[in-house]
Amino acid sequence: MTIKAHKIFIPLFLLIVFCQLYVPSFRINMFIQLVAILVILLLDDTVLTKGIVNKITPLLLIFGLGMFTSIFHEFKLIHFIKDITHFLKPILGLMLGYFIFKKMEFNVFVKVVILAGFASALLHFCLIFIFGNLSSESINDIRNSFGKDNFLELFSLLFALFYGKFQHEPLFKSKVLKNIILLVLVVSNTLYFSRTMVIVFVVALLSIYGFTKINAKTIRFFLVSIALIAVFYAYLFSIKLDRNAAGVESFLYKVKIAPSEVFSTKINRENHKDLWDHWRGYEVKRAFALMNESKSSYVIGTGFGSLIDLKFKAPLDLKGIRYISETHNGYIYIFYKTGIVGLLLLLYFLKKLHSYVYREYTFANQFIGLTGMVFFFTTLTITGIYNPKDVIIIILGGLIAVSHNNNATRSTLK
Repeated sequence: MTIKAHKIFIPLFLLIVFCQLYVPSFRINMFIQLVAILVILLLDDTVLTKGIVNKITPLLLIFGLGMFTSIFHEFKLIHFIKDITHFLKPILGLMLGYFIFKKMEFNVFVKVVILAGFASALLHFCLIFIFGNLSSESINDIRNSFGKDNFLELFSLLFALFYGKFQHEPLFKSKVLKNIILLVLVVSNTLYFSRTMVIVFVVALLSIYGFTKINAKTIRFFLVSIALIAVFYAYLFSIKLDRNAAGVESFLYKVKIAPSEVFSTKINRENHKDLWDHWRGYEVKRAFALMNESKSSYVIGTGFGSLIDLKFKAPLDLKGIRYISETHNGYIYIFYKTGIVGLLLLLYFLKKLHSYVYREYTFANQFIGLTGMVFFFTTLTITGIYNPKDVIIIILGGLIAVSHNNNATRSTLK
């Protein structure tokens, strides 16, 4: 990589991820990322290697299947184009991360991600003080003021915590700077009050310490964990929690309803409390109802441009929305659009990522593997790689790029 390109690619990465996080328009973000790909192609002798082609092939097949299935269904062009861009996004993200970092030193990649997360955390604090309703006792009021999650910051925190474990050397010469970065990232991550971020952090820890490999030790661990979770939920269901309460009680109520929120489909649409507490389940219910009208959709989906009829105008914006293209549950989203074939391709993609945990115990391999596990979970709750605001896929592209770097593949002891 030339010096000129090096100076451009890092700011390009920062532009992409910060726009992804803070610019609400999906169209603008897609435009920026498409332009970024063109800039990279112009500035660098970029080629698609066999490794990255193998990674994106399942996603390309899912994309092609969605296009093909659309032939058999009616749709409006605007919805068709929207689905095309949504299904292109993770492919673009992987390629961008890969192309931007493929010729950079491993420690430069890690440092860029950490400092990007640190900058985002500082911006988060600014938003809190300027727009945050800190006097409110409601966690929802606080979260709505300055964001509900930020996985750039979470991965930055994980990178900062575990770089030394794998590399056996400090990333930053100043311990004071390192501690400041860690403190800021910990506080900022905490202030999102995000159930998803907490679970992703736990999943990442389990993966790094070898608990996502299938063996006797992990089976015993998960059996004990399931028992403890069952006891915890038994306690939650034994006490009365008010959905409109403030503070910790509100958070515990959301934890309590989390499983039924995702999986329950027996929902009374006229009961607004029941409906909003189980909105993800209602989306699933409506998707299956429409798929039942054409049994072939279970195999190859309903294609790009297809919509889910909610049967009423949901107050999701000022005008209300009756027809939606996406569901929170990413597995149902892919299943609805591309059928069981597309769903199996997605699972294959995630399994291939997770398989990196069985490779040499290096930073890059373990983080690629844990990213697969993270997407297994986030696909269930926030659409995973197809989430319009997801930045993890770009970081994943960078991890794949540097996984062949000598520093990244340095053998380490567990």
